Amino acid sequence: MAVYGGVEALTSENVAPPGVDTTRPSIARVYDYYLGGKDNFAVDRQAAQMAMQITPDGPEAGLACRAFLRRSVRFLAAEAGIRQFLDIGSGLPTQGNVHEIAHEVDPNARVVYVDNDPMALAHGRALLADARTTTVLGGDARRPEELLAQLTERKLIDFDQPVGLLLLAILHHLNDEDDPAGVARRLVAALPSGSYLAISHFHDPGDAQPEISERARAVEKVFNATLGTGRWRTREEIMGFFGDLELLPPGLVPLAEWHPDGEEDPKQTATYHTIVGGVARKP
Repeated sequence: MAVYGGVEALTSENVAPPGVDTTRPSIARVYDYYLGGKDNFAVDRQAAQMAMQITPDGPEAGLACRAFLRRSVRFLAAEAGIRQFLDIGSGLPTQGNVHEIAHEVDPNARVVYVDNDPMALAHGRALLADARTTTVLGGDARRPEELLAQLTERKLIDFDQPVGLLLLAILHHLNDEDDPAGVARRLVAALPSGSYLAISHFHDPGDAQPEISERARAVEKVFNATLGTGRWRTREEIMGFFGDLELLPPGLVPLAEWHPDGEEDPKQTATYHTIVGGVARKP
C-alpha cells in the first residue's frame, strides 16, 4: 500500500473505498500511475500503457504537470501574495501537494481541494484529517454554481480576498458539450480583483506542427476510447479560457518554459508541445 505523509493508503489491488469502480479506468488513477504512485488498478495501467504506445513519455508528462503546479503555486504564494487556493480537479494526493507548497511560504495559507473521484476524496480526507487550513470537498467542475454555493455556505473561501484558482489538467477532461469556457468564466466571475487563474491543458498545435498534431489526435482517440474524455485543444481555444484576464509572461507555453526554477524537470519528448500552461491575473 502507498503511504502519504505517514497516512497509509486506503486501497490495494483487492480493496477500494466505497463507490470506487475498479473495472473502469479513472483519470485520477491513470495520472497517479504516470507519477509512479500505487493507488491505481490494472484497468488504469492498461489505459495509460495504451496511450504510451503513441507517446511513450507519458510519465514524464505527468511529472511535468506536477512541476508546473509546484512553480505556479510557489509564484502565487511567494510573489503574488496569494493566501487562499482553490484547486479544482485536484486528483490523488502525492508529493508536492498545493498545501505543502503554499505552506512553505505561509503556514496559514488556506487550500481547498475539489474532486469528484471517490478514491481521491477518500485519500485526501485521510491525509488531511487533522489539517487546520486545508479542506477536501466533493464537487464537480461541470456544475460551478453548486460548487460556489458549497464554498460560500461553508465559508471555505473568502471571496472578498484574492484567490488562486487552479484549473490544472482538468479543463481538457471537460468535453465541448460541458462548456469548459463557460465553467472557467463562471468560476473567475466569482473571484475578486487581484485573484489569479492557473491553467494547464492538452494542446494540439495544428498546422504549425503537423506531425505533433497528428500524434495529439491519435492520443485523444485512445483517451476517449478508454477514459471517455480528453480533448487536445488549439492555442486559441485554450487562450479563450483566460477570458479578459491579464496573462502573465511568458504567456501560454510548454510547461517546462513557464518560470523554470533550476530544479530538475522531467525530459519530455513527444509530449513537450502537447501540454501547455499559463497564469493570468484578474484586474
